[in-house]
This record gives sequence, structure tokens and C-alpha cells, in this order.
Amino acid sequence: MAHFAEIDSNNIVLRVVVVSNSELLDADGVEQESLGAAFCNSLFGGTWKQTSYSESIRKNFAGIGYTYDSNLDAFIAPKPFNSWLLDTETCKWEAPIEQPE
Repeated sequence: MAHFAEIDSNNIVLRVVVVSNSELLDADGVEQESLGAAFCNSLFGGTWKQTSYSESIRKNFAGIGYTYDSNLDAFIAPKPFNSWLLDTETCKWEAPIEQPE
């Protein structure tokens, strides 16, 4: 199964849906994200980006309220605290000081 996130005009995730892998297959049997996004658009309208539980696509599994950053091609969780910084390699938020042992 494949997962797709709908994003609004501000790149905020509105919802995540599950799509059969067969909807992503082109004429040669190769999965194409664009086919899955078009399938979601035909059902619901909107703009869709593929996401993955294994975080192999776009760094993080998308969740409602996450932001899609097109420059990093990643889904980013809401910032937990103003002082936290984004690690642009993992696209995860990091505290400004290390967690005590």
C-alpha cells in the first residue's frame, strides 16, 4: 500500500490516505508517484505528495498539520518549541541543549 498526503496552498498537510500500489503502476509495471497523486486528485481534488512510514520518501511520514518543504523535499512536523532548530539532514526538530542522561 502507498500513502499520499494532501497539502493545501500553504503546503500544510490536510490528510493522509492509503492507495493500492496498483494505482501507481505505469504501462511497464513501474510505480510512479505522479499516477498515485493523479488518482487521489481524481477522487478528492487537491494536491498530493507521496509519503512513507519507513521515512524512505520525504524524510518523515506526513501527519495532519505537518508542512511540506519543497526545497528539502520533506515533510516537517510542527515546531514543538520556538527555541528548537531544524536539522536539515533529517528534517527533525532538535532541542537547543542535549537531553540529560
